[in-house]
Amino acid sequence: MLRTIEESQVTITQLMLPSNSNFSGKIHGGYILSLMDQIAFACASKHSRNYCVTASVNKVDFLNPIEVGELVTLKASINYTGRTSMVIGVRVESENIQTGKKKHCNSSYFTMVAKDSEGKNAQVPGIILDTKDKVRRFARSIARQEQAKNRSTAFRTSDFKIELYLDSLKDQNAKIESIHY
Repeated sequence: MLRTIEESQVTITQLMLPSNSNFSGKIHGGYILSLMDQIAFACASKHSRNYCVTASVNKVDFLNPIEVGELVTLKASINYTGRTSMVIGVRVESENIQTGKKKHCNSSYFTMVAKDSEGKNAQVPGIILDTKDKVRRFARSIARQEQAKNRSTAFRTSDFKIELYLDSLKDQNAKIESIHY
């Protein structure tokens, strides 16, 4: 079974309130992450027609602060489908309601896994890729998965080769003293 990406896209807009701010008067990053997880869940569940859980979040960079009183819009779209998992792209923008100025605040990628009524992984429908941009996003998700596998194995305790990294640490804010193996 295949579905179009548009069938499962979700957008939400919310006013940022003082109760969601940190000590500096900006909106808490954790609050934004919670909203992002919610919209990724909604998009994945809408696509798979199953309950979904968050397996991982790839790359969370807060690009611009969000102010109290701004409108925040989150957009979620399926970028990739595997057998039981989906990569959901989430974009966060804020808008000053007085000036109309918009800021891109964050883009992240949530890997969501579909679950059946017994809590077991459920197969998900594939997606129809009918534009160059959709193919690019799908291919990018595959590349991210490969990069994640490589990161995981290179720094596994049993596979880590210290001699490969000693030179790169010389100009860092750290001092290597006697190392015990």
